[in-house]
Amino acid sequence: MRILGLLLGILLFAGCAEKTPPPEKFQFTAKTLDGAEFRGDKLAGQPAVLWFWTPWCPSCNAEAETVEALAKRHDEVQFVGVAAEDQLDAMKKFVADHRMGGFPHLADLDGSVWKRFGVTAQPTFAFVGADGSVELLTGSPTEEQLDERVSSLVPKT
Repeated sequence: MRILGLLLGILLFAGCAEKTPPPEKFQFTAKTLDGAEFRGDKLAGQPAVLWFWTPWCPSCNAEAETVEALAKRHDEVQFVGVAAEDQLDAMKKFVADHRMGGFPHLADLDGSVWKRFGVTAQPTFAFVGADGSVELLTGSPTEEQLDERVSSLVPKT
C-alpha cells in the first residue's frame, strides 16, 4: 500500500509540474498572410527554419523556389516565412507568384518578429535547433549549403 501511495504521489507531482516556458524569442503571436493566428511557442522544441524575406528583394525572389523545395524535401523541419517591409498585397502576390503555399508565411507588418530575432537585412535564415538554439545566416547561400544546414537540424537516428 505504501508503494501505491508513493507512485500516486509521484504521478500527481509530475502532472502538476510547471512546463518550462519557451525561450523569449518564441513568445510571440503573429498573423499569417491569410489572417490566421500563428504562435511562435509552437516552434520551441522542434527543428525549424525561419526565412525572413521581402517581396521587392532580388535575392529573395531568386531563392524562393529553392526554399519551397527544401521545405518539401525536409518535412521533419518546420519552415516559416516572415515577410516584412512592404504591404500585405505585395506579400501575398510574392507567395502566389512563386507557388510557396507549402508552409506558413507571417505578415510581419510592423517588423516585430524581425526585431525579436535580431534580423536587420533580407534574406536571412534563422536555423532553430530542437534545443531552442538559433543561428542566423544573412545573405543567399547555395541550395547545397542550405540543404546541409537544414539537414543538420535533424538528429541522425
